[in-house]
Amino acid sequence: MMTSMEPRVTHPRSTNPVYKSCQNCFLLVKWVPVLFIMSIIAWSYYAYVYQLCFLTVNTVLEQIVYLAGYHFVFVIFMWSYFQTIFTDVGGVPPEFKLPQSLFDRLNQADSEGTSRQLLDSFARNLPISNTTMNGAARYCEKCYHVKPDRTHHCSVCRKCVPKMDHHCPWVNNCVAFKNYKYFVLFLGYGLLYCVFISLTSLQYFIAFWKFTSQGNLDGMGKFHILFLFFVAVMFAISLGSLFSYHCYLITKNRSTLESFRAPVFHSGPDKDGFSLGRYNNFQEVFGDNKALWFLPVFTSLGDGVTFPQRCLDEDSQQLLASNQRWSDTESPPTQRHQVTELDVRIL
Repeated sequence: MMTSMEPRVTHPRSTNPVYKSCQNCFLLVKWVPVLFIMSIIAWSYYAYVYQLCFLTVNTVLEQIVYLAGYHFVFVIFMWSYFQTIFTDVGGVPPEFKLPQSLFDRLNQADSEGTSRQLLDSFARNLPISNTTMNGAARYCEKCYHVKPDRTHHCSVCRKCVPKMDHHCPWVNNCVAFKNYKYFVLFLGYGLLYCVFISLTSLQYFIAFWKFTSQGNLDGMGKFHILFLFFVAVMFAISLGSLFSYHCYLITKNRSTLESFRAPVFHSGPDKDGFSLGRYNNFQEVFGDNKALWFLPVFTSLGDGVTFPQRCLDEDSQQLLASNQRWSDTESPPTQRHQVTELDVRIL
């Protein structure tokens, strides 16, 4: 009888204390970029709230407006950032794991053709449509399972991640199906955070740059505000380009990995194979509840394992006698129906 137990593979170095120490050091090092970002944010809070609003701004009304606007953007920005960092990106469902008996037969296979035949036979009953370039089932030799569509193995997280976009060192986490919305909101609110600081500190930056006395600030206080403006503008430019790129990917329903290497279907590679039209693509990430679109709460449609496709299956193509495609502004009726009818969510 076939079992679904994960094959036990012994790695001698995993029991080595030196290896374990190095591994623990590596885990700590991965948090360095996050600590760097947090230190920049903490300093910007001090520079803006204390040095600018309390010591530099002269009118009470201006202080209230600046502090209220700043803290609103700051809270939702940090909320999105922490959601991106601490959300578990999940893994591959157990039904994609090779049973122990099949794993043993795969290890004993004497040819690549035999291995492919075994994997294709197992994958035939799974809800997958992506293949390798030669049409074989996508198999992870490190996790011992067939990969669901849009799933990739992350060498940093050391596991296969559903709908993986990329591994981001600045959040020490993979950006994938479960936290992609949070990541995009983090970029958008981070951009808004930097723009707000730049615009509200601009007049004081100009005044200090021209050596005009503003308030009772010493030289170090002026330095904080001057440097705050420069840092905010620099990060705004960087976040703006990255945010724009991911907005483009959302309209195309692509991940970063898929933009560089198109997913392969039975009909061949197709970068737009999962595109359902701009609005439907947006809904797949942000959901169908407009009130929650711009809040860092999970509203994405689907389960991260199966995805509606724009490409018609081969039987439909034969019936229509054409390779029908939809433009980016149109919504394929059959696929749009699939999104709203299935509408599977991870709660």
